[in-house]
Amino acid sequence: MTRAVVIGAGFGGLALAIRLQSAGVETTILESRDKPGGRAYYWERATEAGTFTFDAGPTVITDPACLEELWNLSGNRMADDVVLEAVQPFYRLHWPDSTSFDYTNNDEILRAEIAKLNPADVAGYGRFLDYSAGVYREGYEKLGHVAFLDFASMVKAAPALAKYQAWRSVYSIVSKFVESEKLRQALSFHTLLVGGNPMTTSAIYALIHKLERDGGVWFAQGGTNRLVAGMVALFERLGGKLRLNDPVSKIETLGDRVTAVQTAGGYRQEVDQIAANADIMHVYRDLLPDSGAARRTAGKLERKRYSPSLFVVHFGVTGTWPGIPHHMILFGPRYKGLLDDIYDHGVLSEDFSLYLHHPTVTDPSLAPEGHSTFYALAPVPHMGKFTGDWETVKPILEKRILDEVGRRLIPDIHSRIVTKFSYAPTDFQHDLNAHLGSAFSLEPVLTQSAYFRVHNRDDAIANLFFTGAGTHPGAGIPGVVGSAKATAALMLEGYRTPVAA
Repeated sequence: MTRAVVIGAGFGGLALAIRLQSAGVETTILESRDKPGGRAYYWERATEAGTFTFDAGPTVITDPACLEELWNLSGNRMADDVVLEAVQPFYRLHWPDSTSFDYTNNDEILRAEIAKLNPADVAGYGRFLDYSAGVYREGYEKLGHVAFLDFASMVKAAPALAKYQAWRSVYSIVSKFVESEKLRQALSFHTLLVGGNPMTTSAIYALIHKLERDGGVWFAQGGTNRLVAGMVALFERLGGKLRLNDPVSKIETLGDRVTAVQTAGGYRQEVDQIAANADIMHVYRDLLPDSGAARRTAGKLERKRYSPSLFVVHFGVTGTWPGIPHHMILFGPRYKGLLDDIYDHGVLSEDFSLYLHHPTVTDPSLAPEGHSTFYALAPVPHMGKFTGDWETVKPILEKRILDEVGRRLIPDIHSRIVTKFSYAPTDFQHDLNAHLGSAFSLEPVLTQSAYFRVHNRDDAIANLFFTGAGTHPGAGIPGVVGSAKATAALMLEGYRTPVAA
């Protein structure tokens, strides 16, 4: 019987394990935390009013077809395990001058929203949509689920990348089509949801607009955690094994092959192949102590650019807020300047932009009756750029963020709060072994994409594989599920034609 181990029960690890188990590979997932999900962890907070459920994130589900495919592999239906609800508008964007913009795939509404900002940009948006559709075909449909293991694969992709000016940034490409600065922000902010700076992330990422437009934006009934639970249920139904609360302490190697995996709790399993859905630096630096090749790779990875971290305030309040949509972007007074501070200068700025998540407007069960659950998320520099004391910073930044939500949306917010807590870069580092507390692994610039990202199969260790945000194609649910598809194809091919020891 062929055996595989997947380290980490995030979306990438679960998607890969489901693919392997569906193909008859005896698969075990080893997860360090007490619940599956990785970055899609969740917390429950009991109060006198009742229990609040808080998703850690991600909270935006796009391309549900890539998830449905995981169930279809074994003749199952995703709807039997997970109920997805459409979210409209996708996002409401709000600026300090009180301008708002409802971002949707309803053409009539969207064009009216664009006309409010600048009537001349309606035609320009149409041209941008054509561009987005083109990069979606080339960058997502053709390349998003295929591994880039050698430079030749990058050369083959080069004509398409050149055709769509992949060397330009998303913001630069958007600016080519529309004049309104607010609309430029509205059409470029998406890269922040996968850890990229709109000013430097490859224009290929403009495909996200087409991805959302065609597939919609969805939310799992009960929270993103219920999508994780549904994936676990499918995996275990197929015969897969999930071990929780037992972090991997070592990946054993012999020559250029992985032979076994050990956990802190004393569990050991010999393997034919192993795949890591863990932080890439953690794997190479900490889990492969006997591999000289791994040490060399870790040294190279240390010199790469990493995505920022996040500061997230979770809070439950009295009252319901039907006027606040499920997803909001509260832009601050600066756009490029704030991005420069986060990505380049390592400055924790006085101002910030926020992503506000309000799941109870879609699913009231996530809070006690008559109450609401929110989180407010601010991108912040990772710990390699901002070296301040987060224990000191936490309460200060938390209050400033809640003050801003209060000023713009919920005037008496502080008196309404029933429960709250924050999640900082140090928590990403501690809970997820995230290098520098980065929330999205490697920054998605062109020189760290596709072949230039961590490969889905290691170059030197023949049966070591990767899935998740650090490998191709990158972060976000469709990205990591796509990485699992690419990695599964390599692993299954390895079982058909084993690499000689």
